[in-house]
Amino acid sequence: MIKELNETLSFLKEKGFINAEIGIVLGTGLGGMVKEIDIEKTINYDEIPHFPLSTVESHSGKLIYGKLENKYVIAMQGRFHYYEGYSLQEVTFPIRIMKLLGIKFLLLSNAAGAMNLEFKKGSLMLISDHINLLPANPLIGINNSDFGSRFPDMSKVYSPTINNIIESAANNLNIKLHKGIYVVVAGPNLETPAEYRFLRTIGADVVGMSTVPEVIVANHMSLPCAAISVLTDECDPDNLKAVELSEILEVAAKAEVQLIKLFKTVIKELKC
Repeated sequence: MIKELNETLSFLKEKGFINAEIGIVLGTGLGGMVKEIDIEKTINYDEIPHFPLSTVESHSGKLIYGKLENKYVIAMQGRFHYYEGYSLQEVTFPIRIMKLLGIKFLLLSNAAGAMNLEFKKGSLMLISDHINLLPANPLIGINNSDFGSRFPDMSKVYSPTINNIIESAANNLNIKLHKGIYVVVAGPNLETPAEYRFLRTIGADVVGMSTVPEVIVANHMSLPCAAISVLTDECDPDNLKAVELSEILEVAAKAEVQLIKLFKTVIKELKC
């Protein structure tokens, strides 16, 4: 992986992806935030050496570089997923690249299903912790001690500092922000009623198919991060209704307005 990382790193530096302070990962239906960025560089994933290609129709597959709230950011407009057939090392490759490019903080977003019956679709949830039910881990294999420990601690994987800023911003902006546990599953199918009951029983508030591998790698490389879920559907096993991707995208687009306000405030307040 080191050879591939170095080649990708050299390519992006030559293209002007330098001095970035914050990385942003935009999830399903949440690519609209790039409109807020004063864009200086845009590169399609298929032009970047060793980058996977986004195969999900709601992920455009572009790496964006520019200024937001007077800070240089790198934004992933579309991410990669285990269900696309990629290894978790491939899924998290861009996180390692952004860290090596110099970012100091990482903000992630995703679309998730709400299993906590007090959470309604269209609202946001700050991830306070997660449960990993993927059948693999991005740290499997020979460890590079230059990146981090063989057995990284996970007791505070979501930065308390960033989370405090997010909660304060939500309060000041009058944005309803839940706080809870995210569980990641492989997908790509949605869950059965029995599976929703099981996931709720083990302590999860929402369920999704991303984010956790990226957070594990960020933590491995001592990169402070925070993540917000946009709740796009309600997963009550006793009143479960079929949901289409178009509905998920519609809800995500409406809720993204609040997410953008939060992320912009956080970026403004982060001390890089």
